Amino acid sequence: MEKIEHRAVIKFLTKQGKSVQIIMEEMSSVYGDSCPGKTMVYKWNNLFKQGRDSLEDDPRPGRSVEVTIPETIAEVEKLVLEDARLKKKQLAEMVGVSDTTIFKILHDHLGMTKVSARWVPRMLTSPQKQQRVECSRAFLNLCGEDKDIVLNRIVTGDETWVHHYEPESKQDSMQWHKKGTAPPKKFKVSQSAGKLMATVFWDAEGILLIDYKDKGVSITGEYYATILERLKEAIKEKRRGKLSRGVLLLHDNAPVHKSRIALAALHKVGFDILNHPPYSPDLAPSDYYLFPKMKKELRGKKFSTDEEVKDAISSYFSDKDKTFFYEGLNKLIQRSEKCIRLAGEYVEKEK
Repeated sequence: MEKIEHRAVIKFLTKQGKSVQIIMEEMSSVYGDSCPGKTMVYKWNNLFKQGRDSLEDDPRPGRSVEVTIPETIAEVEKLVLEDARLKKKQLAEMVGVSDTTIFKILHDHLGMTKVSARWVPRMLTSPQKQQRVECSRAFLNLCGEDKDIVLNRIVTGDETWVHHYEPESKQDSMQWHKKGTAPPKKFKVSQSAGKLMATVFWDAEGILLIDYKDKGVSITGEYYATILERLKEAIKEKRRGKLSRGVLLLHDNAPVHKSRIALAALHKVGFDILNHPPYSPDLAPSDYYLFPKMKKELRGKKFSTDEEVKDAISSYFSDKDKTFFYEGLNKLIQRSEKCIRLAGEYVEKEK
């Protein structure tokens, strides 16, 4: 049999101390398309290094469920821990059992499922996780028994780029189609080069200020200081009594926000700062709530000019009532609680 011949060659080359890569190269040069796959070579190379002599398959009497013995389960677990991207078919070939048995071992015995890696801003260090927990705990303590008093004092904001055109995501473009008919097609399209940066400040009642940066202008400490002065005037005009109750400003730790000029401006306008841990967009209401929802609404729409983008943003926010904005800030309480439960790890993205 051909597979016995292949195993004999693998055994011979393994005894010579050849690596799997060298064995694959030498066998490919001889057998060409009929050369066994790397998974099979890997399996038999390991077996022969462990002292196996037989070239024959191990007998597998009885029903497949009988091979889920502790030794098999342990072997599967070891292989998966070494390479979490192995497929069921590869595992089945390496262990010498059926795909069905591998599935049963992974799900029923090891409690494993295959998931995609989740994007996070950065790999948090232990001190950074601890800082996230401490900030979350301080915020929850501040809210105390009457969270609305604190939530109504918060003003939060951040900067974001908005493109003239951003393609729909795969999930956004899903549509119903009748079984048996050809599925709809979606062509790959890149986001447009045209874009503008918007700085948006808002509170539990709605939008307070939107600033659009002119092209060629950098956001510096001086620039941000002028925005803070305009923000104070906007609060005075739109939220009677909010300044006297005390504004809690929640913004991230961008260098511009922490610059000497920006801090001086904050002191001048009289805002208190709500402590925010670094590298934590999952605890910033604009990042986890306001901007994703706004961009989802604008995604797939094409704009010719910056003015059209500005009109679309204004129209989007004008349609939202106070409940929408309150909910975005209220989620910070739930996220802070979860951050503490996760010992500072990132809070999962909401679906």
